[in-house]
Amino acid sequence: MNQQRKKVVTIGGGTGQFTLLSGLRDHEDLDITAVVSMMDSGGSTGRLRDEYGVLPPGDVLKCILALSPNRDFARNIFLRRFLLDRRLKGHTAGNMLLTILSQYTGSFPSGINALAEILESRGTILPVTVDRATLVAELTDGSRIFGENAIDRPEHSQRESIRDVFLVPHHGDSISVHPPVIDAILDADVILIGPGDLFTSIIPNFVVPGVTEAIQKTMAHVVYILNVMTKYGETNEFAAVDFVEKVESNIRRSIRTIVYNTREPDPNLLEKYRLERSEPVYVSSDAVYWKDYEMHGGEILNTSGDVIRHDSKKLSNLIHKILKQDSSKIL
Repeated sequence: MNQQRKKVVTIGGGTGQFTLLSGLRDHEDLDITAVVSMMDSGGSTGRLRDEYGVLPPGDVLKCILALSPNRDFARNIFLRRFLLDRRLKGHTAGNMLLTILSQYTGSFPSGINALAEILESRGTILPVTVDRATLVAELTDGSRIFGENAIDRPEHSQRESIRDVFLVPHHGDSISVHPPVIDAILDADVILIGPGDLFTSIIPNFVVPGVTEAIQKTMAHVVYILNVMTKYGETNEFAAVDFVEKVESNIRRSIRTIVYNTREPDPNLLEKYRLERSEPVYVSSDAVYWKDYEMHGGEILNTSGDVIRHDSKKLSNLIHKILKQDSSKIL
């Protein structure tokens, strides 16, 4: 890899993007831009969106914290929830501050930049759109579920599979991509998609008009980071192939590189997940299906705190290694 900083764009949302960015931030030869889904509708984020008509701050806040050199200290402060005041109860300090900064500066992107400046975040955080919208999932039986939070948390033990997701604008009849997102995608050396909930964190970015078209045009190397577990209500019974095919059908181009976990989760912890109908996503890299992909597996699992997820440092180190090894081909 030459001395020029490589332009890396991550596309996602939620905890998965936070995990990825927390590790990538420590690689100083990367110029990072995070494109963040704006469909979060649960908890403090959902209340602020509904009560004040603001864009959901939660996922953006996670990205700002992830890219800050003071992230551990900042998380303790900005993710702390108010408990005493009736109106503030349940809100996080960071969500409230980002909302206030956005209202004072007159725009959500300006509020993001202001908070990122305070925390000295290394990178750029871009909302995929600044238009308010509701995420809608259409199920295989034709029924529809409105709102990211409702899609994310099934109310019943049985639910049809998700066929597709789309956006319903709150005002007007269309949704527009935030223009700097297009510039970042077209100018990128590498685009990292995932990890994260497929239908509520990843695909919502692609259904914003203009994003898929930019991904089709860009010369960037497209990398998909496979989830380590399926999720009931979204990707139950999905195999690794199903994740890849769903992403490719939405970006309407082929993914070049697949990053995946090779470590088997602890059996006791795995049993807890299976009670929630969640299964590991396994990849057999020598299978015929993968012959046209560059497959990169590694032990990138973190099971501390009784949670199965990607390990931030291991994941970012694997990605960085891929970029260094394949720099002549990729970048």
